[in-house]
Amino acid sequence: MNTPDSDRELEALRARVAALEAEAGRPPVRRHRLRSFFAALLIVIGCVLAPLGIVAAWTADVIGDTDRYVSTVEPLASDPDIQAAVANRVTGAVMQHIDLQDLLEGVAPEQRPLLAKALGRLGDSLESAVQSFVHDKAEEIVASDAFETVWTDANRAIHTSLVRALTGSGEGAVEIKNDTVTLDLAPVIERVKQRLVESGLTVAEKIPEVHTDFTILKADDIGKVKTGFRLLQLMGFWLPVIAVLLAAAGVLLSAHRRRSLIAAALGFAAAALVLAVGLTVFRTVYLNALPDTVSQAAAESVYDALIRLLRTTIRMVVVLGVVLALAAWLSGPGRSATVVRQLWHSGIRATRQTADRVGLRTGPVGPFVTRHRTWITWILVAAAVVVYVLWSYPTGWVVLGLALALLFALAVTEFLAEDEKEGEDGEKEAEREPV
Repeated sequence: MNTPDSDRELEALRARVAALEAEAGRPPVRRHRLRSFFAALLIVIGCVLAPLGIVAAWTADVIGDTDRYVSTVEPLASDPDIQAAVANRVTGAVMQHIDLQDLLEGVAPEQRPLLAKALGRLGDSLESAVQSFVHDKAEEIVASDAFETVWTDANRAIHTSLVRALTGSGEGAVEIKNDTVTLDLAPVIERVKQRLVESGLTVAEKIPEVHTDFTILKADDIGKVKTGFRLLQLMGFWLPVIAVLLAAAGVLLSAHRRRSLIAAALGFAAAALVLAVGLTVFRTVYLNALPDTVSQAAAESVYDALIRLLRTTIRMVVVLGVVLALAAWLSGPGRSATVVRQLWHSGIRATRQTADRVGLRTGPVGPFVTRHRTWITWILVAAAVVVYVLWSYPTGWVVLGLALALLFALAVTEFLAEDEKEGEDGEKEAEREPV
């Protein structure tokens, strides 16, 4: 027979056992804190490296690849601001080597004195008229299809030589002297001069071969520019991979992986947005630092064209981060996420019931999908990841499209899997009904 004392001892013993079991199942506080610290540290480092990885990938793909660079700047040949700047530059180069007295060579000898006297009276107005004529011809040339070829060939030669100069792999039209990167525009001027002659401006034949050094970059220590360029070019592939691997390691190390995944995804998106703001600020600083002799409108067009792919990558990273964070949140146990999932399943179930009422049947497909539903889901996710990885220069719209396509495929899977489930429920209801 149990006494009150024995009952109290038994209850105390049970409480002690429960407490020991709880302590045994609970990880040490210090170990948990260290694990969380290193997980957060890895995620933060990955987020910090994300903008550098984006810039490195852009450097390798555009700045370090001549074909990609040419395809990027090729549309600028049709840009009105570029055409205006080129026309002004060509007009200035031509007018420096045109002597108004050369116009007398096409006039009969007996009429030359009278014309020379008239030219002397006209003075600056004649020079302005000739300059206007040259400028009109230059505008006609830069607006023609032939200029696109000149522009593309010139940029290909310029970029090839610039990469050689920065990497030290050879010599070309671009040279680095006294902390200044200069470009010899002689090939470009020669091509333009030929086009002017073909257009009827025969006086351009007397223009000699002109070697003009155009300053591209001037810095206190151009060696650092070369080193940084080479480093970014080498890290173009590995730096983004390292950033992603660090963030993934932090997520796996964390005790709350879902929350860590959401934080890492949003952290990458935020880091990309910071880079976008930095590009906008640098654009203003860069344009304000240009000399007055440079066309601001043309410089804006060139800058925007060069970083267009960089901005596209930034938007892609932002969209990808938001999509991953949203997917991780929707798959979690939160109340709002649970409500959203319930609405999702309810909508698909209602659609399935409507299809059943109108006589639509999936046959053996429904039971097959139900049995292998988990495998089908993972295959669809893996297929979306593979398409994204293999896609050449994915954009934010590509990421959004893949996410919507995967969502639709999962909805179809859910729709087909509901077939057998509802069939089994119908059979059970039929069995429960009285005969």
